[in-house]
Amino acid sequence: MNKIQAIRYHDISMGHRVYGHESKCAHLHGHNYRVHFTVEGDQLDAIGRVLDFSDIKSKLCMWLEDNWDHKFLVWSEDPFALTLTELDPTGVVLVDFNPTAENMGQYIINTVGPLQLTGTGCRLVSVQLDETRKCSVSCS
Repeated sequence: MNKIQAIRYHDISMGHRVYGHESKCAHLHGHNYRVHFTVEGDQLDAIGRVLDFSDIKSKLCMWLEDNWDHKFLVWSEDPFALTLTELDPTGVVLVDFNPTAENMGQYIINTVGPLQLTGTGCRLVSVQLDETRKCSVSCS
């Protein structure tokens, strides 16, 4: 049988800072991210789908909306973490990784995907995270 994948993307706006970066990304800044989700299952459902696109939206896209959209990601070990959290306790999201595009993509595929797709018979097999129109990472 051929491998069939369902792919959907979602756009969010989010701020971050890359602690220890040697250039501009060490500053507080943000991006309009596009996140592409590639979902795969062992078989198609009775209708002929890997997973309905609305399910990808409700499980993966809405996770981004609820947790990262219009938020500011900061590594819990960043010296700015405490101050930023005090300034905006609901808008700052402390994460246990330096929020590079690569680390965010790995977090989505290794943590968010398995959690959100539990019980669907599908798995998140790759994530492409576009940080800008020219720069993206792919995790699989």
